[in-house]
Amino acid sequence: MQRDVGSLPLSPALRARLLAAGFQTAQELLETGPCGLSKEIGISREEALEALQVVRQECAGDAAKTAGGSGSTRKCTALELLEEEQTQGFIITFCSALDNILGGGVQLTKITEICGAPGVGKTQLCMQLAVDVQIPECFGGVAGEAVFIDTEGSFMVDRAADIATACVRHCQLIAEAHQEEDHLQALETFSLESILSHIYYFRCRDYIELLAQVYLLPDFLSEHSKVRLVVIDGIAFPFRHDFEDLSLRTRLLNGLAQQLIIIANDHKSAVVLTNQMTTRFGQNQSMLVPALGESWGHAATVRLIFHWDNTQSLRASEMCSLHLSPKMQKVLK
Repeated sequence: MQRDVGSLPLSPALRARLLAAGFQTAQELLETGPCGLSKEIGISREEALEALQVVRQECAGDAAKTAGGSGSTRKCTALELLEEEQTQGFIITFCSALDNILGGGVQLTKITEICGAPGVGKTQLCMQLAVDVQIPECFGGVAGEAVFIDTEGSFMVDRAADIATACVRHCQLIAEAHQEEDHLQALETFSLESILSHIYYFRCRDYIELLAQVYLLPDFLSEHSKVRLVVIDGIAFPFRHDFEDLSLRTRLLNGLAQQLIIIANDHKSAVVLTNQMTTRFGQNQSMLVPALGESWGHAATVRLIFHWDNTQSLRASEMCSLHLSPKMQKVLK
């Protein structure tokens, strides 16, 4: 990150401002942060954040070239890609119908988006996954850890503790039924306290904090190499207000999606996002669709849409439809 400011792919006017303010290297810019940079050179926070995104991407590219020697891209065959994909694990949801529709669970290295109206269970599922990702390998889990980024303040630690307690009890019942040595050894460290201490929680109150956290996440994941799940509960909430420049919002979202893809692939982790629903008006009808528009709709590998079914009985039941999956499209109840 010792790259000179003058060599960065920024506008000449912006480079001149940075040099006039005394910035010499990319490292100095990244340490200043968007708010500090905005004050230092007299630009908006949005412009500062966009500039820092460019700087971080350039530094990441330089690091990759240094690590790869000649800087050439990775070469492999389709067979190698298939074998690599088949070895990737799944994070089970403890809902057999949902696991089946996903082909075994939430897959590592992929981005899964969970959409639905308020109260349909999006945050509940994310908390369940943050616990399930820690299930030991001998019980069919991936023995990982979780990062939980909360933009809406919906994370309930009491509920997470209830889920963790139930998960530990479930594994204890399996161990009692099979009486295998590796099961008993795994349960010695698989406890409520262990599970909660390996859910790393971050509260982001606006899109500036969210983007900054996501762009700093690779450094955190390098220090916590066992993380196999990254949750962003409420991807749309920070972006649905305080935006007059919609083209800027689109650019920021595209950069965010690209960064999440890099995180999922480089750190062999599942990325799970929750998204709100919004109303789209047609000529003679209206319908609920996921927020953030059609361009964002291509960011995820798998999109789950949860909704209420009021046709079956007097009591509403939950339904889930699977969209954008490269493997299948189904509906479950």
